[in-house]
Amino acid sequence: MPRFAYVNGRYVPHPDAAVHIEDRGYQFADGVYEVVPVQNGRMIDEEPHLDRLDYSLRELRIAWPMSRAALKLVLRELTRRNGLTNGLVYLQVTRGVAPRDHKFPKAAKPALVVTTKRMNPTPAALVERGVRVIAVPDIRWKRCDIKSVSLLPNVLGKQKAAEAGAFEAWQVDAEGFVTEGTSTNAWIVTSDGALVTRNADAAILNGITRQAVIRLTNEVGVAFEERPFSLAEAKAAREAFLTSSSGHVLPITRIDDAVVGDGKPGPVTKRLRAAYLGYVAA
Repeated sequence: MPRFAYVNGRYVPHPDAAVHIEDRGYQFADGVYEVVPVQNGRMIDEEPHLDRLDYSLRELRIAWPMSRAALKLVLRELTRRNGLTNGLVYLQVTRGVAPRDHKFPKAAKPALVVTTKRMNPTPAALVERGVRVIAVPDIRWKRCDIKSVSLLPNVLGKQKAAEAGAFEAWQVDAEGFVTEGTSTNAWIVTSDGALVTRNADAAILNGITRQAVIRLTNEVGVAFEERPFSLAEAKAAREAFLTSSSGHVLPITRIDDAVVGDGKPGPVTKRLRAAYLGYVAA
């Protein structure tokens, strides 16, 4: 089946999809993006993802490229054309095309690109054994709550993790507190059984999966705290895991060279993963 992309009003064959060299996303990373998971042909948490897109656009003073209702039609048409049943829909909005100048252009029209990607389920071995993360310094800008396309620090951290044979890198601020992963949110279960994740301030992206897991804490019967936690506290935790749109809830059994808990996925992580999978399947 041919693969299509949506670029500024047109559905085009994916190999032919292109934007102008003076698109401000290319020149300045002057844009935002969203990734909406699709499972069994249904978009998961579509409205929260579009709410977050709206927030990111407003914070950067970029207009919507079309109405929300029209954008939803584009997302559905592209998934139909690509026969996407399980995977991700990627959408990116930039300030548009204009001669290169740092100031906002007066007449540029926001540019919209949408693509899809098929995804296989998370390998069972990762769920059963857990994954390793490494710690890296958090060198990002101070508005990580905006889902900006400016991801170079995340790229460098993810590459460092790959070269270390780890699944993910946890970013650590100057005070020694974990902010989040390069593409995931970070969680621990303390020695006294409390579930902890950093509060949604400007230092992290408020993940949509993160928000859903918080809502599920009552269902699994676990005490929950939103607060910063240090790398040292994480290494001494009973359990740790990460959340993301693609990996859902994934156990962490090693941080750097420290074994988390007994080195196996813990009961709270397992209950939350099962609850989340039930949520997306409902």
